[in-house]
Amino acid sequence: MKIFETDPDSDSQQLSRGFSEQLRGLGNRLKMADLIFDHIENGALVTDAEGYILYFNRPYAEFLGVEAKGAIGKHATDILENSRMHIVARTGKAEVNEIFTAKGRDMVVQRIPIFEDGKVVAVFGQLMFKQISDVSRLASNLSMLESKLKHYEKELTSLRATRYNFDSIYGSSPALLALKAEARKAAATDLPVLITGESGTGKELFAQAIHQASPRHRYPSIHINCAAIPKDLFESELFGYAGGAFTGASSGGKPGKLELADGGTLFLDEIGEMPLELQPKLLRVLEDKAFERVGGTRMIKSNFRIIAATNQDFVGMIKQKRFREDLFYRLNVISLDVPPLRERSSDIVPLARHLLEKVAEKHPGSHYRLTAAAETVLANFHWPGNIRELLNVLERTAFTIEGNTIDACDLPFYLSRPQAISSGVTEWGLQEVVAGAEREALRKALEVSGNNKARAAKILGIHRTVLYKKMRKYQIPLS
Repeated sequence: MKIFETDPDSDSQQLSRGFSEQLRGLGNRLKMADLIFDHIENGALVTDAEGYILYFNRPYAEFLGVEAKGAIGKHATDILENSRMHIVARTGKAEVNEIFTAKGRDMVVQRIPIFEDGKVVAVFGQLMFKQISDVSRLASNLSMLESKLKHYEKELTSLRATRYNFDSIYGSSPALLALKAEARKAAATDLPVLITGESGTGKELFAQAIHQASPRHRYPSIHINCAAIPKDLFESELFGYAGGAFTGASSGGKPGKLELADGGTLFLDEIGEMPLELQPKLLRVLEDKAFERVGGTRMIKSNFRIIAATNQDFVGMIKQKRFREDLFYRLNVISLDVPPLRERSSDIVPLARHLLEKVAEKHPGSHYRLTAAAETVLANFHWPGNIRELLNVLERTAFTIEGNTIDACDLPFYLSRPQAISSGVTEWGLQEVVAGAEREALRKALEVSGNNKARAAKILGIHRTVLYKKMRKYQIPLS
């Protein structure tokens, strides 16, 4: 029976190879450490606990005009007369950003003790600034940047205050004043706000005024028009997306509106147009204030305040299953209903004057004035398009008139006959009503303009070619 024994020579060779590999690895690590040490730009050295130099890098040697290798093994005070490396080793207390004088130059250095088993075994020293003037220059730059930042913050605050505050909501009718008082109270809270009202009443202006008057005014107000975003893009627009989440997505991903609104306000305009399948996701975000980007796995927290607006009937939408009832209750904590312009008729003329001032700002040197007759026409109209329609009428009229005075005849004719379409609705079809009103408007415009076709076209807000076509259509004599 044979007994297998290990070969002593073979074991010795394996041990020798292993030891050689360790030595090579250690050598490579030391070489890398030397390279790193030599690339500390402003200079560095390491001493033992007695103050004798163990490492002295090339940038420091070149700065002091000494030989780096020649400094190894010498006491730090032999190279730098005032060195405190040995003192730091004795006290064990770091000295950071200390002024140090060497070679007739004032520098800024740091000395850091290195501990092992509770004892100082070495001290690391580094030159932070070669001249104290460098520190002053850095401090000056930081001070300048801080001043600029404060200046820009003031400008941004001023800009927001100019565009979006309660003073921007013009009018003094009891209904409007009461609504502004409620909105100011809402601004002091962090509760969700639902603003309702017809199109053109100024719901967005109220949302921005609430944000500006709130403690969140220094943070952004992010606006999403739910009716303007395609259904397929709505989720990524709201939640953002991770890199490569879908074809064409940016490799770095993109933050959504919820993320951008962190600290500020998220305004969801036309909230009734939000896709039904996204409504439970929004409800969850409102409750948790946390979400994931599309295609992402990381949970993102966002501390935002939500304001929503709509011109739709939510009660009817909920009955028709077009809007979630639970989301409605979550949004409708504070409810503000903006009255239409016809319900605050005392505001129409002052508002028209105010809007004309804004129109004149776009045309330097202009100043528009309404006659008493023009003001009467404006005050008596029911304004189905509200403030947006009023502004449209004033801009069009200011463009067409010659001079700065707006008279009743300068205004679109339909303002003077608001009841023309509604009269006889029960007896006529809609086409007959519209045709009758249009025919009457043409005749009145020609009468007011003294049969001047160009003037009549301006009154009606149409091109002269269109005027001729309609005159032929309704068999109105061209002469």
